[in-house]
Amino acid sequence: MMIRIVKMTFVPERVPEFLELFAARKERIRNQEGCSHLELLKDIAQDNVYFTYSYWDGPEYLEQYRCSDFFADTWKHTKALFADKAQAWSVSQEVVLD
Repeated sequence: MMIRIVKMTFVPERVPEFLELFAARKERIRNQEGCSHLELLKDIAQDNVYFTYSYWDGPEYLEQYRCSDFFADTWKHTKALFADKAQAWSVSQEVVLD
């Protein structure tokens, strides 16, 4: 499993537009092949900073989604609301043994 974290900083006045966009598209993102979890997190200190946190069965599923027309359209609309460039991380969950 792969965890994808994307940090997005929005123009403060454009946050409501992003929240509407995310609400309208979140179920379709969650239903992408290989996606088993998606949530939206908000930074505690900055009201215009949000993170998506998603689980993917593997990098090939994330790449398949990122190559889709749906992603291209969603990202185009989301990116137009940014105050700063997005940052993204792909990580795996490590098991810590005692």
